[in-house]
Amino acid sequence: MKIIVLGGAGDMGSRAVEDLATTEDVEQVTIADGDLAQADRLASRLQGKGAAVDTILVDADNHRGLVQAMHGYDVAASALGPFHRFENKLVHAAIEAGVDYVSICDEWEAVEAVMGEASQAAQDTGRIVVTGMGASPGLTNVGVRFFDDQMDHLRRVEISCYQPLDAGGGEAVLKHMMYIMSGEVASWRRGEQVMIPACSETRVVDFPQFGPIQLWNMGHSEPYTVPRYFPDIEEVSFFMGFGKGANLFVKPAQWGWFQSHRWVDRFAAALTAVEQLTPNGPPGLGALRIDAWGQQGDDEVHRMLCGSGGMREVTGLSLSIGALMVGRRELLTDQGGVYAPEACIRPVPFIQAMIEKGVSVYEDLAEQRPLSVD
Repeated sequence: MKIIVLGGAGDMGSRAVEDLATTEDVEQVTIADGDLAQADRLASRLQGKGAAVDTILVDADNHRGLVQAMHGYDVAASALGPFHRFENKLVHAAIEAGVDYVSICDEWEAVEAVMGEASQAAQDTGRIVVTGMGASPGLTNVGVRFFDDQMDHLRRVEISCYQPLDAGGGEAVLKHMMYIMSGEVASWRRGEQVMIPACSETRVVDFPQFGPIQLWNMGHSEPYTVPRYFPDIEEVSFFMGFGKGANLFVKPAQWGWFQSHRWVDRFAAALTAVEQLTPNGPPGLGALRIDAWGQQGDDEVHRMLCGSGGMREVTGLSLSIGALMVGRRELLTDQGGVYAPEACIRPVPFIQAMIEKGVSVYEDLAEQRPLSVD
């Protein structure tokens, strides 16, 4: 299998590259990035560890160059953002290049655009496009599919994410965070999509290892995609928080400042400085929690999956495993189209692969009951 990783020299993309390069049935991994020096350093470090690893300089605004770069590969895996700017361009280039595509795109508007504008072309050409294959969305969506398989009727889903300000990713991640905190974001209430101002709703959620964390509603794609594939579901919500220092930009987001590119640039620079207060330490760990309510026989049931870990690790491995499953066609469908993970990724093999690579998934907050999918 030959895989090209767009944004492969970055924080999340490089973790996917590391995993793919040491996977038995991958013969070539190409790191496609705008920073060729960084890509070359990563490729040099991975030489002789498995697959052949090479590099290529890409410009995400150059359609013809993207098509040429992707041509001849089995899968294009993308960690290249900002997604509201590039996801649609990358998907169309992959389809034209005749390559299946998997990305960590987590912005609901970008996912909406791709599903609306690229679906027919993907269907016509038989290409598989999976958008949102990271930690959240990605692992969370596959968790929802896992819950649905365990219940007779899935009624409500709540996805909660804790990501501290020192989680890594640099200025690009911080700009993404501010984007999903601006304007109105999609939610699913009482069986229909509603638009709610970002950061206008808050709740406190308990996470493994961290305890109670304050969260706000933000613009990830789960509330948009999950109801597309589970049309009888009544409610899907996504809430996210940052722990210590969150009000540094929750308040400006509520004031509408992040709808200005000038203010986004200023705050991203300031928050990058906050992230670098402990430059010699490892990135801070975050946590995910997925709650689902539904019916099983005559009983109303509640199920939960949760875990803690590093953003780079969980996101990069989700992308890598998703790309491998697409390349191997270990999917719920063999029909071309644009899909969210819950529509095409088989939950048990995916979760098994994540656990085998060291990502712990639990059914309780005390982390005493690891999920078993054997």
